[in-house]
This record gives sequence, structure tokens and C-alpha cells, in this order.
Amino acid sequence: MSSLNIGANALTTNLAALQVIGHNIANVNTVGYSRQNVQLETAGYQKFGNGYFGKGVNIATVERSHDAYLTREAQITSAIAAADAVRYSRLQQMESAFPLGEAGLGSALNSMLNAWGDVSSSPSDLTARTVVIARAEEFTSRLRNTAGQLDSLRNSTYQQVEGATAVVNRLASDLAKVNQRIIETQGGTHTPNDLFDQRDQLVREINQYVQTSSVAGEGGSINLFVGGSQPLVLGQNAQRLTVGRDSADPSRVQVLFTQAGISSPIADANLGGGELAGLVRFMNQDLTAVENQLGRLALATASSVNSQHTLGVDLQGNPGTDFFVPPANATAQGSSTNTGNAAISTSVSDPTALMASDYEIRFEAGGVNIIRLSDGTSIVPPGAPPSLPAVIDGLTFGQTGAGNVGDRFVIRPFAAVARNIQLAIGSPDRLAAASPVQVVPGMGNSTGLSIEGLYAVSGSPSLTTPVTLTFQADGTFNDDAVPPVNYNFSPGVPIEINGWSLTLRGTPTAGDSFTVSAAPLGSVAQNSGNAKGVLAMRDRPTFEGIALADGYISLFSELGTQVQGARFAAEFSANIAKGAETARTNVSGVNLDEEAARMLQFQQAYQASAKFLQVAQSTFDSLLQAVGR
Repeated sequence: MSSLNIGANALTTNLAALQVIGHNIANVNTVGYSRQNVQLETAGYQKFGNGYFGKGVNIATVERSHDAYLTREAQITSAIAAADAVRYSRLQQMESAFPLGEAGLGSALNSMLNAWGDVSSSPSDLTARTVVIARAEEFTSRLRNTAGQLDSLRNSTYQQVEGATAVVNRLASDLAKVNQRIIETQGGTHTPNDLFDQRDQLVREINQYVQTSSVAGEGGSINLFVGGSQPLVLGQNAQRLTVGRDSADPSRVQVLFTQAGISSPIADANLGGGELAGLVRFMNQDLTAVENQLGRLALATASSVNSQHTLGVDLQGNPGTDFFVPPANATAQGSSTNTGNAAISTSVSDPTALMASDYEIRFEAGGVNIIRLSDGTSIVPPGAPPSLPAVIDGLTFGQTGAGNVGDRFVIRPFAAVARNIQLAIGSPDRLAAASPVQVVPGMGNSTGLSIEGLYAVSGSPSLTTPVTLTFQADGTFNDDAVPPVNYNFSPGVPIEINGWSLTLRGTPTAGDSFTVSAAPLGSVAQNSGNAKGVLAMRDRPTFEGIALADGYISLFSELGTQVQGARFAAEFSANIAKGAETARTNVSGVNLDEEAARMLQFQQAYQASAKFLQVAQSTFDSLLQAVGR
């Protein structure tokens, strides 16, 4: 009878092994499936007088091929790769908003500035003046269009963040349900392998959106934490992620952990990896940095041109007005926890000193502290204690009302400039191309010096006060002050006195003189001094030492550097994630060749078991027949 039992057990055991192999083959392409194996054990033994005889084979359990370390490594690396990939994709979209060549902002800026060259050559030509206005309209239009594309990108990114959090919430709910089913199996002697695979796959999918840490839970369930320590899934219970705006800076997106109706923000750095981390980094850092670069380009250009244009005289003999509509002063956004009534704003004091950054203003026990957010530099305003108003990075920070210790403000001086920039000049005769001052060479001058340009550089009260410059034998010159002031002369280097700038070229002769005085009212049609002043701004260091005309190149170069860095990071992390996933699948994946070999192995064992059972049955039948006689 034991032989029949051995044969029957062997038959059912090998059939079960074939069933597991078939299950593996059927799921060879199932994402997250781990190869399963039948673990066999001897069925024990039975003692007879002449020895111990085995009782056959039993199935100990069916276990999955799984390495917890490799699984966790694959989850983490895939989360980082997902963050880098989505950030790189978004940066590529942003880069497309900044074309080079004739379609780019740089071409529009230089076309506008260069158009003043024709006006300087023919100041009374209305066509040349009209071209200046047309080029300026094109420049402002491109600025607004680019800012609009960035706004669209910000809105779509915010929607993508909302979509990603919705997916995380759904997956977390599914994981809690799987945990429930796993817990219900607790107390059994075998593990629910397919449920474990489903559990691990859900964790892997969640990590595609937000990086998690995990702790083993009851009966094989798993507890997931996000943002370092926020419990997204605890056993059978799942919490939620939501999306909100920073109360101190509405342009910044925040991922919030919501539990029992209470939401708390997760710090950007604590998101780790996953698409949410990549999107938040793009929106809060990359996009903000480029918006500030674009806004600084617009603000510096508008402020510089306005400053020069108002120093000139138009074709009707009137003082120049603003060329661009002056950008509105930026106002700070106060934190919702502020207790004071302070209001803070900024205005431009020096367009050549602007830094492309947002600022945080903190009211501390020792006074006001200003943080440049682009690099984290702390700038203490002058005063004892430090207070506002103060001029920092070319901006005048003004304050009304009083701030209390602990109050915090964030101000974005450049955020809305490009979006709202407009041209203020509509009529060509209002271009202030003429200079309010003129230069007259002395009657006995030699021909060694030529006048390259004269224009006002500031609204000094002494601007039109007559000044005569007389050159000495040693090449220096002096003015007609009492006593005279001597100056060294360098050809092509501007001479700046009383708010005007005079450029001479050549070699002076002793006795050469030039008199600068107010320009006659009737000379504006032939006077193009201020147009030359606008042209001179092309080479003026404006963007941290970079000329105004090259400001767009600076912007695009920084964006290009970000894109290239993101591409390298995405490729590198993708390779790391691919290697980790390969290592995991080498352990857990189904190999069809291996399964085919095992199938033949157990098929032969099954056939042999059947043959043995057949022999045992025949022997037992023969024994019964012999006894029956």
C-alpha cells in the first residue's frame, strides 16, 4: 500500500511542479511578476524490521524568486530616473520658447537698438524714426509672447503635478487593499506569492511618481512613507497627497501631505525622486530662474532706454519722455503668519546692477535681513539696526508700515515685467533723438581731432552750463573752471562732465578747444546726439559685465547649460535604473529556456511516477490474485 502512496504523491507533486512552471510561462511578460518555484521535501520514512523505507515526496511550499535588496534598489533608482527624465522633458519644452536667429529675442533686441543708427544718420527722416518704433513693437511683442509661453508651461506643469498626485493617491488606495488581503492570509503556512508581487509592483509604480521608504508591516503587508516620515500607507489605511501654492510665494507649487483633514507641506528636497520631485524642481527652480532672466532682460532694457530717451529732445523741441511704459514697481507677498502691517516694494535704481533673482525679506531681532534666493546670499541693509529703504543689486527696497520680528516677505522684481511690457511712443516725431547740448570746435583748431559723439548721460542741473575744453602741449586738457582742472585724454574714451559725454578721436594739438553748451532750439532736426547715446548702450555692461546687446545670449547660454546638465543627469540615472532593474529581473524574472528545461525535467518525473504507480498497481493486483486462490 505504501508503494501506491509513494507513486500517487509523486504523481501529484510533479503535476503541481508542472502547474507552477506553466504559471511562470504564462506570466513571462507580466510586469512585476516574480518566478515561482516548488520547494519539495521528503515525506518521511517508515521503519520495518530490515530498515527504514522512505514514504515519498511532499510539496513544502511554492516560493517566489525575490531579493528584497535588489527590489528596493530598483525602486529607488527608477524614482530618481523618473524625476530626471520629466525635468529634462520640461526643460526641452522651455528651451523651444527661446529660439536663436532671426526668430529670437536677441535679434529683436539688436534690431531695435541698431535702428537708432539710421536716425542718428538722418534725424529728420520720419521713415527711419518709424522703423525704430516698429522694431521696438516687435521686441516688446516677442517678450510678451515668450512670457506667455512660460506662463502656459507653468500652468501645464501645475496640472501635471495635480495629475501625478491623483495617481499616487489611487495607487496608495490600491496598495492598502492589497495589504488587507495579505493580512487576511496571516496564520497560513504558505505565502501568497502573487499578492506579494502585486504589492511590490504597486510600490514600484508609486515610486515612479514620488520616492518612498518602506517598513514591513503585519503579516507581510508593507507600510510606505513619503517626504521622509509622512505615512502614506499604514497597513489597510491610505492617506492622500494634495497640491497647493506657497503662501509667501504663489508662483511656487507645494506637495502637501493630508491626514485627518490637516495638510502639511513636504519640503521640495524631501520629495527625493519620482515625477513629482522633477516637476516641482522644474517649476520652483528652473522655470523661476528663466522667468527672472527674461524679466531682467526686459526691465534692464526698458529702464536703460527710458533713462537715455528722457535726456533727449524730440522733433518738436520738447524734452524726451519714456520710450517704454515704465514697468510697475514690484510688491512683496507677505507670509500668512505675519503679524505686522509692513508693505514692501522695489524700484529700479541701477539697471546695470540687477541680479536675476527673487528676494526674501525677514524681520529679525537684529533688524531687516534680505536673502537673495538665487544663491542664498544674505544681504544686510545699512543702518543700526539694518532697515529699509535700502539699495541692493540695483533695486531700491522701500517699506511702508511696520514689520514685527518673524514677519517674512518674498518679492519677485522681474516676474511680471516681460508679460506686461508695452511701448509708450507711438508717433515718430516724439522720438527724442536730439541732444540738449552741442559742441563747437574752436576756430583755430587743427584737423587732428574729430568729434564722434555728444549726448547727455544724466539730468544734471549743470548739463547746459557752457564748458570749454582746451588741450595742452602734453596731450592733456583742462576746463574753464577756476582754477582749471586738468584731465588726461585718451582717443575714443568718453569725456564726462556736468552730465554729458563727449567722445573725441585723433591726436590733439596744443591750443585745440571745444565748447559744450546748450543746443539751439532750432537745431533738433539736424541734431542726433541722443540717438547716438541710445546706440552707445549696446556695448554698455549691463548683465553682470555682459553688454546690453548680448543680454539674450547670456540668457540662452544659461538655459542651454541647464538643459545639457539635465540631459546628462537623465541619461546617467536611466542607465543606473536600467542596471538595477536588470539585476532584479536576473533573480526574479522568468527565463523561458530555463522553464522549458525544468518542464522536461518534471514531465519525465511525472511520467516515471505514473509508470511506477502502474507497476505498483500491477504488483498489488498480482498479489491479490495469488492470495485469492
